[in-house]
Amino acid sequence: MKEILVIHYSQSGQLTEIINNIVSPIETNETNITFLNIEMENPFPFPWNKKDFFGVFPETFLQIPEKTKPVPENILNKTYDLIIFGYAVWYLTPSLPTTSFLNSPEAKKLFANTPVITVIGCRNMWIMAQEKMKKKLQDIQAKLVGNIVLVDRNINHVSVITIAQWMFSGKKERFLGIFPKPGVSQKDINESIKFGQVINKHLLTNSFTNLQDSLLSQDAVKIKPFLITVDKRANILFSKWAKLIRSKAEKNDPKRQLFIKMFNYYLLFAIWIIAPIVFILFLFTYLPLYGRIKKEKIYYSSVALK
Repeated sequence: MKEILVIHYSQSGQLTEIINNIVSPIETNETNITFLNIEMENPFPFPWNKKDFFGVFPETFLQIPEKTKPVPENILNKTYDLIIFGYAVWYLTPSLPTTSFLNSPEAKKLFANTPVITVIGCRNMWIMAQEKMKKKLQDIQAKLVGNIVLVDRNINHVSVITIAQWMFSGKKERFLGIFPKPGVSQKDINESIKFGQVINKHLLTNSFTNLQDSLLSQDAVKIKPFLITVDKRANILFSKWAKLIRSKAEKNDPKRQLFIKMFNYYLLFAIWIIAPIVFILFLFTYLPLYGRIKKEKIYYSSVALK
């Protein structure tokens, strides 16, 4: 009997639906599946209000943990053959509940020397978040063997509008009746069952060596080279902003709101003005840098960590 632990944190329920679809082919007479939802001692709101949404940025990006609820003893005291770990991306970083959980002694016990498959559900930029995840998993001696990514397929500026509306209203619907639905498409969510079928084959043969290659053959990861460039540059700037805000005032200090508002305005400027300029520059350099871009696509599609 194979013991599988499925862990995730989802506010809207989208990631839960993705995880359940992926896991469904693995639920057989030869497996025992345990589900663990990450819960915070002080839960984050959903839908968000703007103050909390932007206010969580510094701690999220700098991966400063908050308290999570204890893992039940019956889950903690078992040994698992595989962990399927789902997470969302907040501010180019695994969500704060995700990094908080990974920082706990309980996570270190559960993940040590255990094969792990990460499942990401996000808007579009996840590359550097997954690099941070790879490092976290390495630190707790987990063995990353697979990665699956489902993203919002709408163009960048459309998805910014629709995701914001979803986060602040709590409703996954067509904004104004003219925009597409936000988030991962229902078609992609429904079809994610195919990844579970791939995982099940490797699980039953007790071999994860080539699992990521098998997942890639089913389009588990699709990389847009331009977003690699944007993600890397944005991480540099986000780091400066997060450290600046933290240096000026602690969380819940009223003085901090001024700097949070400044970051909010910067973010709007970066999305609507800077990103299009970066895209034009990327097009001009695409052919000269094609060799490097190709190598980056291969690396970021893999489970390797440089």
